[in-house]
Amino acid sequence: MTETFFPEKFADRVDTAGPLIGTAPAAAGRTTPAQAWGAQRENGPIAPMPIQRRALLPDDVAIDVLYCGVCHSDIHMVRGEWGAQPFPMVPGHEFVGRVTAVGRDVTRFAPGDIAGVGCMVDSCCACDNCMAGLEQYCTNGATLTYASPDTRGPGQTMGGYSERIVVRDRFAVKIPDGADLATTAPLLCSGITTFSPMQHWRLGSGQRFAVIGLGGLGHMALKLAVHRGAETTVFTTSADKAKDAYAMGATDVVVWHPTANDPIPLAKELANRFDFMLSTIPSPYDLAPFLPLIRRDGAFVNVGAPGLIGGVTGGALWDQRRSLVGSCIGGMPETQELVDYCCANAIRPQIELIHPDDITQAYLRVENKEVRYRFVIDLAAGKTAQA
Repeated sequence: MTETFFPEKFADRVDTAGPLIGTAPAAAGRTTPAQAWGAQRENGPIAPMPIQRRALLPDDVAIDVLYCGVCHSDIHMVRGEWGAQPFPMVPGHEFVGRVTAVGRDVTRFAPGDIAGVGCMVDSCCACDNCMAGLEQYCTNGATLTYASPDTRGPGQTMGGYSERIVVRDRFAVKIPDGADLATTAPLLCSGITTFSPMQHWRLGSGQRFAVIGLGGLGHMALKLAVHRGAETTVFTTSADKAKDAYAMGATDVVVWHPTANDPIPLAKELANRFDFMLSTIPSPYDLAPFLPLIRRDGAFVNVGAPGLIGGVTGGALWDQRRSLVGSCIGGMPETQELVDYCCANAIRPQIELIHPDDITQAYLRVENKEVRYRFVIDLAAGKTAQA
């Protein structure tokens, strides 16, 4: 176990303010202003808004955000499609930036380092799951990067659509030297969300893998699976994405039609074919046509839809002893492993860089399936525009 893997290291810390190290540290107990982009109300436009960041605690790092990915879940949250949410809201849970200050107990980071933050910024750090480095499954509830009660400061957490953030150092990952920062940012959500189940179910060479959906998560799943040596099939509703899928290494592409009487072409030929199917679709759909495609002891893993899962019968799971399971992002050790792995092997998402003022329009393009394949906000451009 390397120094990066530290699940039990900080469990007994006392959160009291102390001397800070770095540039322009905040005074103890005082918040600092930050420019952000967020929504004032449900389904509202993403627009500039001033927010406050908490003063550093002994195990905190302050980060100037450089790039932040736009996740489809950001859109669902702003739209209120995943239930009522607190507003105003600053989304963003996959971002990288430069460390500007650290608390007195921080040893993993120094001012000038590049750090990344994903979908969570705190947990109890004491339960069995946290001690195992699986903070996303904290039995006392992990603190999400935005729209979550802030256990270390006032109000709710505000995410990475912001010029700066303060975060507990355990929940920041080190970005390797020389990494392309704009394409590294999406690894903190879309990368880890697809990497973690592949690790758990041990996807490898010689296996037959299928990914359902070729969006921000799906195209990362495709790239990761191909690099692991799996024979990979893509199921997409967008025929115009087939060329891209093949270019990324797909063995086969199946264009399926969710509302058709026979939604999956060649379903009989594909029966009992796949060891592992990964669904990245963010909204409910009928799973029934896909289950017969899974071979004996294979798994259908849902990482996309948090709502009801339709079309599943006990008989479809009895047959061939199939498993229907879910997976949620990844813990901090695994997230660091994923970032190191992708940077070492040049596995990068395909991105489109945007200015903060273009986020609202970007949301519409995501909903219309026009992005190829992840929007990344250039926060440095936003700062330049305000200067």
